[in-house]
Amino acid sequence: MPDTAVSGPATTGAPSATQDVKELTYGGAVNAALRRCLEEIPETLLYGEDIAKPGGVFGVTRGLRRDFGDRVFDTPISESAILGSAVGAAMLGRRPIVEIMWVDFSLVAFDQVVNQLVNVRYVSRGELVAPVTIRTQQGSAPGACAQHSQSLEALFLHVPGLRVCMPWTAQDAYDLLVAAVHSDDPVLVIENRTLYPAGTGPVRLGGPVQQPGGLRVRREGTDATVVTWGAMTARVLEAAATLAGEGISVEVLETPWLNPFPTDEVAASARRTGALAVVHEANTTGGFGAEVVARVAGEGVALRVPPLRVGLPDTRVPAAPSLAAGLVPGPDAIAATIREWLG
Repeated sequence: MPDTAVSGPATTGAPSATQDVKELTYGGAVNAALRRCLEEIPETLLYGEDIAKPGGVFGVTRGLRRDFGDRVFDTPISESAILGSAVGAAMLGRRPIVEIMWVDFSLVAFDQVVNQLVNVRYVSRGELVAPVTIRTQQGSAPGACAQHSQSLEALFLHVPGLRVCMPWTAQDAYDLLVAAVHSDDPVLVIENRTLYPAGTGPVRLGGPVQQPGGLRVRREGTDATVVTWGAMTARVLEAAATLAGEGISVEVLETPWLNPFPTDEVAASARRTGALAVVHEANTTGGFGAEVVARVAGEGVALRVPPLRVGLPDTRVPAAPSLAAGLVPGPDAIAATIREWLG
Protein backbone atom coordinates (compact mmCIF):
# COMPACT_ATOMS: atom_id res chain seq x y z
CA MET A 1 0.00 0.00 0.00
CA PRO A 2 1.41 3.41 -0.87
CA ASP A 3 2.57 5.59 2.00
CA THR A 4 -0.08 8.31 2.30
CA ALA A 5 1.11 10.04 5.44
CA VAL A 6 -1.49 12.17 7.20
CA SER A 7 1.24 14.00 9.08
CA GLY A 8 4.55 13.55 7.39
CA PRO A 9 7.77 14.52 9.13
CA ALA A 10 9.00 18.04 8.65
CA THR A 11 12.34 18.58 6.96
CA THR A 12 15.19 20.96 7.38
CA GLY A 13 16.80 22.75 4.48
CA ALA A 14 20.34 21.54 5.18
CA PRO A 15 22.38 19.51 5.01
CA SER A 16 21.05 18.00 1.80
CA ALA A 17 22.74 15.49 -0.43
CA THR A 18 21.87 14.82 -4.06
CA GLN A 19 18.90 12.48 -4.16
CA ASP A 20 19.38 9.03 -5.62
CA VAL A 21 17.20 5.91 -5.69
CA LYS A 22 18.67 2.48 -5.07
CA GLU A 23 17.25 -0.99 -4.56
CA LEU A 24 18.15 -1.85 -0.96
CA THR A 25 17.15 -4.21 1.80
CA TYR A 26 16.23 -2.81 5.20
CA GLY A 27 19.74 -3.62 6.40
CA GLY A 28 21.23 -2.03 3.30
CA ALA A 29 19.23 1.13 3.99
CA VAL A 30 20.65 1.29 7.52
CA ASN A 31 24.15 0.93 6.09
CA ALA A 32 23.49 3.71 3.58
CA ALA A 33 22.23 6.03 6.32
CA LEU A 34 25.32 5.39 8.43
CA ARG A 35 27.53 6.02 5.42
CA ARG A 36 25.78 9.31 4.66
CA CYS A 37 26.18 10.55 8.23
CA LEU A 38 29.86 9.59 8.37
CA GLU A 39 30.40 11.48 5.11
CA GLU A 40 28.41 14.58 6.05
CA ILE A 41 29.42 15.02 9.68
CA PRO A 42 33.16 14.83 10.45
CA GLU A 43 32.40 14.64 14.19
CA THR A 44 30.50 11.38 13.77
CA LEU A 45 31.90 8.21 15.36
CA LEU A 46 30.46 4.73 14.92
CA TYR A 47 31.27 2.00 17.41
CA GLY A 48 29.99 -1.06 19.22
CA GLU A 49 30.62 -4.78 19.62
CA ASP A 50 31.85 -6.45 16.40
CA ILE A 51 30.61 -3.64 14.16
CA ALA A 52 33.93 -2.66 12.55
CA LYS A 53 36.05 -5.44 11.08
CA PRO A 54 33.33 -8.14 11.33
CA GLY A 55 30.73 -5.74 9.89
CA GLY A 56 28.20 -6.36 12.62
CA VAL A 57 26.53 -9.57 13.77
CA PHE A 58 23.80 -8.94 11.17
CA GLY A 59 26.15 -7.55 8.51
CA VAL A 60 24.62 -4.09 8.64
CA THR A 61 27.89 -2.16 9.10
CA ARG A 62 29.99 -3.97 6.49
CA GLY A 63 32.46 -1.80 4.61
CA LEU A 64 32.28 1.19 6.94
CA ARG A 65 35.52 0.48 8.79
CA ARG A 66 37.28 0.06 5.45
CA ASP A 67 35.99 3.37 4.12
CA PHE A 68 36.11 5.54 7.26
CA GLY A 69 39.04 4.11 9.17
CA ASP A 70 39.43 4.78 12.88
CA ARG A 71 36.10 6.62 13.14
CA VAL A 72 34.51 3.15 13.02
CA PHE A 73 35.80 0.78 15.67
CA ASP A 74 35.04 -2.27 17.79
CA THR A 75 34.61 -2.14 21.55
CA PRO A 76 34.94 -4.61 24.42
CA ILE A 77 31.79 -6.44 25.50
CA SER A 78 30.69 -3.71 27.90
CA GLU A 79 27.48 -1.86 27.18
CA SER A 80 28.07 0.46 30.12
CA ALA A 81 31.44 1.47 28.64
CA ILE A 82 29.89 1.95 25.18
CA LEU A 83 27.11 4.23 26.39
CA GLY A 84 29.14 5.94 29.09
CA SER A 85 31.90 6.88 26.65
CA ALA A 86 29.30 8.12 24.17
CA VAL A 87 27.95 10.58 26.75
CA GLY A 88 31.41 12.01 27.36
CA ALA A 89 32.31 12.12 23.67
CA ALA A 90 29.07 13.94 22.83
CA MET A 91 29.67 16.54 25.53
CA LEU A 92 33.08 17.24 23.97
CA GLY A 93 31.70 17.86 20.49
CA ARG A 94 31.56 14.42 18.94
CA ARG A 95 28.36 12.89 17.53
CA PRO A 96 28.53 9.19 18.43
CA ILE A 97 26.42 6.46 16.86
CA VAL A 98 26.67 3.42 19.10
CA GLU A 99 25.23 -0.02 18.56
CA ILE A 100 23.81 -2.17 21.34
CA MET A 101 23.61 -5.58 19.73
CA TRP A 102 20.32 -6.59 21.40
CA VAL A 103 18.02 -4.19 23.23
CA ASP A 104 18.02 -6.70 26.11
CA PHE A 105 21.73 -5.92 26.63
CA SER A 106 21.04 -2.22 27.13
CA LEU A 107 19.67 -2.92 30.61
CA VAL A 108 23.16 -3.37 32.05
CA ALA A 109 23.81 0.25 30.99
CA PHE A 110 20.40 1.70 31.85
CA ASP A 111 22.01 4.10 34.30
CA GLN A 112 24.07 5.68 31.52
CA VAL A 113 20.85 6.42 29.62
CA VAL A 114 18.43 7.36 32.40
CA ASN A 115 20.73 9.22 34.79
CA GLN A 116 23.45 10.53 32.48
CA LEU A 117 22.66 10.84 28.78
CA VAL A 118 19.22 12.42 28.94
CA ASN A 119 20.23 14.75 31.77
CA VAL A 120 23.09 16.52 29.98
CA ARG A 121 21.02 19.33 28.48
CA TYR A 122 18.89 19.70 31.63
CA VAL A 123 21.61 19.87 34.29
CA SER A 124 23.78 22.18 32.15
CA ARG A 125 20.87 24.61 31.63
CA GLY A 126 21.09 24.02 27.91
CA GLU A 127 24.78 24.89 27.64
CA LEU A 128 25.66 21.32 26.64
CA VAL A 129 23.93 18.76 24.45
CA ALA A 130 24.48 15.04 24.04
CA PRO A 131 23.68 14.13 20.42
CA VAL A 132 24.06 10.38 20.86
CA THR A 133 22.28 7.95 18.55
CA ILE A 134 21.76 4.48 20.02
CA ARG A 135 21.08 1.80 17.43
CA THR A 136 19.67 -1.50 18.61
CA GLN A 137 17.20 -4.17 17.56
CA GLN A 138 14.54 -6.18 19.32
CA GLY A 139 11.66 -8.59 18.88
CA SER A 140 11.19 -12.33 18.68
CA ALA A 141 12.86 -14.47 16.05
CA PRO A 142 12.96 -18.23 15.55
CA GLY A 143 15.32 -19.84 18.04
CA ALA A 144 15.99 -16.71 20.07
CA CYS A 145 16.09 -17.18 23.83
CA ALA A 146 14.28 -15.28 26.56
CA GLN A 147 17.18 -12.77 26.87
CA HIS A 148 17.11 -12.02 23.13
CA SER A 149 13.39 -11.68 22.42
CA GLN A 150 12.07 -8.81 24.48
CA SER A 151 10.38 -5.67 23.15
CA LEU A 152 11.33 -2.94 25.60
CA GLU A 153 10.33 0.33 23.96
CA ALA A 154 8.00 1.25 26.84
CA LEU A 155 10.91 1.29 29.31
CA PHE A 156 12.72 3.93 27.28
CA LEU A 157 9.59 5.91 26.48
CA HIS A 158 9.13 6.50 30.20
CA VAL A 159 12.39 8.48 30.23
CA PRO A 160 11.97 12.23 29.52
CA GLY A 161 14.45 13.66 27.04
CA LEU A 162 14.96 10.54 24.92
CA ARG A 163 13.59 10.38 21.38
CA VAL A 164 12.49 6.88 20.33
CA CYS A 165 11.68 5.54 16.86
CA MET A 166 10.99 2.11 15.36
CA PRO A 167 11.19 2.12 11.54
CA TRP A 168 9.38 -0.57 9.55
CA THR A 169 10.18 0.13 5.90
CA ALA A 170 13.63 0.36 4.35
CA GLN A 171 12.90 3.98 3.46
CA ASP A 172 12.11 4.85 7.07
CA ALA A 173 15.11 2.85 8.28
CA TYR A 174 17.20 5.27 6.21
CA ASP A 175 15.31 8.50 6.88
CA LEU A 176 14.82 8.05 10.63
CA LEU A 177 18.41 7.08 11.27
CA VAL A 178 19.68 10.14 9.37
CA ALA A 179 17.26 12.32 11.34
CA ALA A 180 18.45 10.76 14.60
CA VAL A 181 22.12 11.42 13.94
CA HIS A 182 21.47 15.04 12.97
CA SER A 183 19.38 15.65 16.10
CA ASP A 184 20.93 17.40 19.11
CA ASP A 185 18.76 15.24 21.36
CA PRO A 186 19.69 11.66 22.23
CA VAL A 187 17.74 9.23 20.05
CA LEU A 188 17.09 5.51 20.43
CA VAL A 189 16.56 3.81 17.06
CA ILE A 190 15.02 0.37 17.55
CA GLU A 191 15.29 -1.86 14.48
CA ASN A 192 14.16 -5.46 14.06
CA ARG A 193 16.51 -8.24 13.03
CA THR A 194 13.82 -10.06 11.06
CA LEU A 195 13.62 -7.02 8.76
CA TYR A 196 17.34 -6.69 7.93
CA PRO A 197 17.28 -9.19 5.03
CA ALA A 198 13.79 -8.17 3.88
CA GLY A 199 13.29 -8.06 0.12
CA THR A 200 14.83 -5.17 -1.76
CA GLY A 201 12.87 -2.08 -2.66
CA PRO A 202 13.53 1.45 -3.89
CA VAL A 203 15.05 3.74 -1.24
CA ARG A 204 15.47 7.47 -1.87
CA LEU A 205 18.90 8.46 -0.66
CA GLY A 206 20.01 12.00 0.12
CA GLY A 207 17.61 14.90 0.30
CA PRO A 208 16.66 17.12 3.25
CA VAL A 209 16.98 15.79 6.79
CA GLN A 210 13.60 15.03 8.34
CA GLN A 211 12.51 16.25 11.72
CA PRO A 212 11.31 13.66 14.28
CA GLY A 213 7.57 12.96 14.24
CA GLY A 214 4.72 12.09 11.94
CA LEU A 215 2.74 8.98 11.12
CA ARG A 216 1.98 6.81 8.09
CA VAL A 217 -1.51 5.88 6.94
CA ARG A 218 -0.79 2.39 5.64
CA ARG A 219 -4.43 1.59 4.93
CA GLU A 220 -7.51 3.79 4.98
CA GLY A 221 -10.67 2.59 6.72
CA THR A 222 -13.94 3.62 8.31
CA ASP A 223 -14.87 1.03 10.97
CA ALA A 224 -11.85 1.15 13.31
CA THR A 225 -8.47 2.76 13.80
CA VAL A 226 -5.59 0.36 14.46
CA VAL A 227 -2.28 1.86 15.58
CA THR A 228 0.93 -0.13 15.32
CA TRP A 229 4.67 0.23 14.78
CA GLY A 230 7.78 -1.68 13.80
CA ALA A 231 7.68 -5.20 12.43
CA MET A 232 4.07 -5.71 13.61
CA THR A 233 2.89 -3.37 10.86
CA ALA A 234 3.07 -6.12 8.23
CA ARG A 235 0.98 -8.46 10.39
CA VAL A 236 -1.63 -5.80 11.05
CA LEU A 237 -1.89 -5.00 7.33
CA GLU A 238 -2.40 -8.68 6.52
CA ALA A 239 -5.11 -8.89 9.18
CA ALA A 240 -6.76 -5.76 7.79
CA ALA A 241 -6.82 -7.28 4.32
CA THR A 242 -8.53 -10.39 5.70
CA LEU A 243 -11.12 -8.29 7.50
CA ALA A 244 -11.74 -6.21 4.39
CA GLY A 245 -12.86 -9.39 2.65
CA GLU A 246 -15.50 -9.73 5.36
CA GLY A 247 -16.74 -6.16 4.97
CA ILE A 248 -14.81 -4.73 7.96
CA SER A 249 -12.90 -1.58 7.04
CA VAL A 250 -9.85 -0.98 9.23
CA GLU A 251 -7.63 2.09 9.10
CA VAL A 252 -4.02 1.16 9.83
CA LEU A 253 -1.80 3.88 11.25
CA GLU A 254 1.91 3.20 11.62
CA THR A 255 3.74 5.48 14.05
CA PRO A 256 7.46 5.10 13.38
CA TRP A 257 8.20 7.85 15.93
CA LEU A 258 6.95 6.97 19.42
CA ASN A 259 8.53 10.08 20.93
CA PRO A 260 7.42 12.51 19.67
CA PHE A 261 4.08 10.74 19.24
CA PRO A 262 1.44 12.09 16.80
CA THR A 263 -1.39 12.22 19.33
CA ASP A 264 -3.53 14.73 17.42
CA GLU A 265 -3.52 12.72 14.19
CA VAL A 266 -4.28 9.42 15.94
CA ALA A 267 -7.09 11.03 17.92
CA ALA A 268 -8.57 12.51 14.73
CA SER A 269 -8.67 9.08 13.10
CA ALA A 270 -10.21 7.43 16.18
CA ARG A 271 -12.81 10.20 16.38
CA ARG A 272 -13.78 9.55 12.77
CA THR A 273 -13.97 5.73 13.01
CA GLY A 274 -15.30 5.53 16.59
CA ALA A 275 -13.03 2.62 17.53
CA LEU A 276 -9.37 2.42 18.60
CA ALA A 277 -7.04 -0.58 18.84
CA VAL A 278 -3.30 -0.68 19.42
CA VAL A 279 -1.20 -3.68 18.36
CA HIS A 280 2.42 -4.17 19.43
CA GLU A 281 4.88 -7.00 19.99
CA ALA A 282 5.67 -5.96 23.55
CA ASN A 283 3.85 -7.42 26.55
CA THR A 284 0.40 -5.91 26.88
CA THR A 285 0.72 -4.95 30.56
CA GLY A 286 2.54 -1.64 30.81
CA GLY A 287 3.11 -1.51 27.07
CA PHE A 288 3.08 1.76 25.15
CA GLY A 289 -0.35 0.81 23.82
CA ALA A 290 -1.80 1.85 27.17
CA GLU A 291 -0.26 5.31 26.73
CA VAL A 292 -1.74 5.62 23.25
CA VAL A 293 -5.20 4.78 24.58
CA ALA A 294 -4.79 7.24 27.46
CA ARG A 295 -3.71 10.04 25.14
CA VAL A 296 -6.67 9.55 22.81
CA ALA A 297 -9.03 9.43 25.80
CA GLY A 298 -7.44 12.63 27.06
CA GLU A 299 -8.42 14.30 23.80
CA GLY A 300 -12.07 13.63 24.67
CA VAL A 301 -12.64 11.16 21.84
CA ALA A 302 -15.93 9.29 22.27
CA LEU A 303 -15.62 5.66 21.14
CA ARG A 304 -18.55 3.35 20.43
CA VAL A 305 -16.61 0.32 21.78
CA PRO A 306 -13.99 0.13 24.55
CA PRO A 307 -10.42 0.56 23.26
CA LEU A 308 -8.50 -2.61 22.50
CA ARG A 309 -4.87 -3.50 23.22
CA VAL A 310 -3.25 -6.48 21.49
CA GLY A 311 0.19 -7.67 22.56
CA LEU A 312 2.02 -10.54 24.13
CA PRO A 313 0.69 -12.10 27.35
CA ASP A 314 2.71 -11.58 30.51
CA THR A 315 5.19 -14.36 29.93
CA ARG A 316 8.68 -14.89 28.60
CA VAL A 317 9.20 -15.67 24.92
CA PRO A 318 10.34 -19.30 24.53
CA ALA A 319 13.18 -20.28 22.22
CA ALA A 320 11.12 -22.94 20.43
CA PRO A 321 9.67 -21.33 17.27
CA SER A 322 6.44 -23.32 17.58
CA LEU A 323 5.84 -22.05 21.10
CA ALA A 324 6.83 -18.46 20.29
CA ALA A 325 4.43 -18.45 17.34
CA GLY A 326 1.61 -19.11 19.78
CA LEU A 327 2.45 -16.01 21.81
CA VAL A 328 3.35 -13.32 19.28
CA PRO A 329 0.13 -12.05 17.66
CA GLY A 330 0.01 -13.17 14.03
CA PRO A 331 -2.30 -11.92 11.27
CA ASP A 332 -4.99 -14.52 11.94
CA ALA A 333 -5.00 -13.89 15.69
CA ILE A 334 -5.10 -10.12 15.17
CA ALA A 335 -7.97 -10.43 12.70
CA ALA A 336 -9.91 -12.73 15.04
CA THR A 337 -9.44 -10.39 17.99
CA ILE A 338 -10.58 -7.34 16.03
CA ARG A 339 -13.53 -9.24 14.56
CA GLU A 340 -14.75 -10.27 18.00
CA TRP A 341 -14.09 -6.80 19.43
CA LEU A 342 -16.18 -5.06 16.80
CA GLY A 343 -18.94 -7.62 17.16
